[in-house]
Amino acid sequence: MKKNILIGCSSYNNRDWKGIFYPDDLPTSKWFAYYCQHFDTFEVNATFYKFPTLRIMENWYKRAPEHFMYAVKAPKLFTHVKKFLDCEAQLAEFYHVCSAGLKEKLGYILFQFPPGFHYEPERLQNIIANLNPRFHNVLEFRHQSWWVTEVWNSLSKNNITFCSVNYPKLPSTLFSSDPIVYVRLHGKPELFYSKYTSEELIVLNGELNNSKQIQKAVVYFNNTAGTAGILNALELKKICTTLKQT
Repeated sequence: MKKNILIGCSSYNNRDWKGIFYPDDLPTSKWFAYYCQHFDTFEVNATFYKFPTLRIMENWYKRAPEHFMYAVKAPKLFTHVKKFLDCEAQLAEFYHVCSAGLKEKLGYILFQFPPGFHYEPERLQNIIANLNPRFHNVLEFRHQSWWVTEVWNSLSKNNITFCSVNYPKLPSTLFSSDPIVYVRLHGKPELFYSKYTSEELIVLNGELNNSKQIQKAVVYFNNTAGTAGILNALELKKICTTLKQT
């Protein structure tokens, strides 16, 4: 069965990609448009550092072609500062800005938690209670204590996706038993720099396509500090395209 697999990056504004991905004579103002010619999705990470405005989200919407899909990383205000405590109004505002600005191009909302945020049942229930179920919410944890069956089952029951991460010192679990899989490849062993091998990408593609439970998947390369991310994204796209043609 051919899966609906979208491939993209978590960044695009990288001068190291000139001559490798972007043509040498292409101005930086046209880089994102060129990116959109090759990929159907992008993970917006700037929103992690600065709370987005409606105007900013509307600008992202206008920059992408039809049928393009965005994932938006939630501000660290929720995950790192308030840790989902006393932030109901701000969280509602964030959901509204993303929905109203990106409209049908909004795919996923990603919440990335800090490495020191360990698992507690009360924390999990508080997160679930605060998430808006009308959106495709994805949780990325950086502490290994969250890799337990109780967490996976609770999230699955509430249609929340546990992010499949490839990150130093964390389990590289691909949650292939869920209908939606969200993969973030950060680079390992060197965070944000390491390039994945062809063999690793072939294995990932096979796992995504061979699972009977997966209905759609999105894969983002966040090893974008150098050239690894864009080269990996292009290679995985080629692998997926070759599969579809066979």
